[in-house]
Amino acid sequence: MTPLETTILVLYFTVLAILSVYGAHRYLMSYLYYRYRANLPVPQGKLERLPKVTIQLPLFNEMFVCQRLIDAVCAIEYPRELFEVQVLDDSTDETQGLAQAAVAAWRERGIDIVYLHRDHREGFKAGALQAGLAVAKGELVAVFDADFVPGPDFLRKTVHYFSAPKVGMVQVRWEHLNREYSLLTRAQAVFLDGHFVIEHTARNRSGRFFNFNGTAGIWRRQAIVDGGGWQHDTLTEDLDLSYRTQLAGWKFVYLPEVVSPAEVPVEMNAFKTQQARWAKGSIQTAKKLLPRLLRSDLPFAIKSEAFFHLTANVAYPLMVVLSVLMPLSMAIRFRHGWYEVLFLDLPFFLAATLSVSSFYMASQKEIGVPFWQRAKYVPFIMALGIGMCVSQSKAVLEGLFGKTSEFTRTPKLGVEGRRRRRVQRYRGLTNALPLLEIAFGAYLTYSIEFAINRNLVFSLPFLLLFQVGFLYVGLMSLFQGAFRRASA
Repeated sequence: MTPLETTILVLYFTVLAILSVYGAHRYLMSYLYYRYRANLPVPQGKLERLPKVTIQLPLFNEMFVCQRLIDAVCAIEYPRELFEVQVLDDSTDETQGLAQAAVAAWRERGIDIVYLHRDHREGFKAGALQAGLAVAKGELVAVFDADFVPGPDFLRKTVHYFSAPKVGMVQVRWEHLNREYSLLTRAQAVFLDGHFVIEHTARNRSGRFFNFNGTAGIWRRQAIVDGGGWQHDTLTEDLDLSYRTQLAGWKFVYLPEVVSPAEVPVEMNAFKTQQARWAKGSIQTAKKLLPRLLRSDLPFAIKSEAFFHLTANVAYPLMVVLSVLMPLSMAIRFRHGWYEVLFLDLPFFLAATLSVSSFYMASQKEIGVPFWQRAKYVPFIMALGIGMCVSQSKAVLEGLFGKTSEFTRTPKLGVEGRRRRRVQRYRGLTNALPLLEIAFGAYLTYSIEFAINRNLVFSLPFLLLFQVGFLYVGLMSLFQGAFRRASA
């Protein structure tokens, strides 16, 4: 065996081992969920004096959903003398007029609602929230993004948890208005369910840190101040503030039984834009806060979980490396007659893939989805996660090496259920990455042909997952991007 072949095999198994560790972490999340799920959070008491609440609605070019959001928030049940709404609009399009009209209409109906417009986007969403906080009247501050539709009982179900003096934030679970719109939206819903049903519950009820998700949560204003306020040096200002606030000693509460419906992206490039922002921001937050957190006197369980939480997206560049090395490793070992050694891959792949499938199956079971409905989407969900690794790797590397970029909004189109809406505006950004994703798909297609011709059938399920994932993500991105340009 040549030195190059040896290097390829060592690197291949090293990458597999690291990915297996991150895969095993999902088993830990599932274990913690089932161990602590009976630890239901309950308010320490009932507030005798209800606090003043400000609800902030950060907007940027949200013409299709701003009216729906403002109407839903103004319908929340709470004493009107203790209720304020801030529409924080940085928009540069028709959203301004629509939002102003909605604000005026609700003000006439007795709602304390204000429209605050900035001529710049300094600090992006974090800057808008911080500017609004400076003039907010509330002791408690809730935040809803433009695509959310909170229920009228949101405050009634969350505000009394602040009877405990150290509770700094209460987060509720996201539900999905357009889960059934397409295969892509169903997959996104399952991804988010895994995060909100399993991970959040496991972290919160086991005493580990978890994060505010930027929306559908309510803060104690003093907790924001003690955490250092909204800062815009990362693209995930919510994750950043969450860790800073918990490091300052504040406690968070997660309520999975309280849901706030929202829209998930219906177009591949919009989905990739959103996921890249989250991936890059989490790496920026890890660089910013992990050293401080690891030096703290917090318990090892909190430190280790924070490490896996903040660095989880490092798995994406490793998946790209694995995609290149997997066929090469297979060919090298076949050429040297090491058929038996090919089975060494199996435990690593099972650790990485079964953990993912069981994790998402568990999340769907907990929200009442029948077994067949759960199982039939699992292969596609795994393939989609693999196919996203090229664009996600770019975002992770930008975060690691300090490349700055502006906060790119996720397009919201006001889509609910299966209702289809053809809109040529506010679509996700496109770039040259789909060509690379398609190239990876072609490379894996050749590898599948190699495996079939040499009867290496046990490699086919994994190769197929990679091939389908890359081709689906790449072709959908290319097709929808070309359609957008043609429509323009």
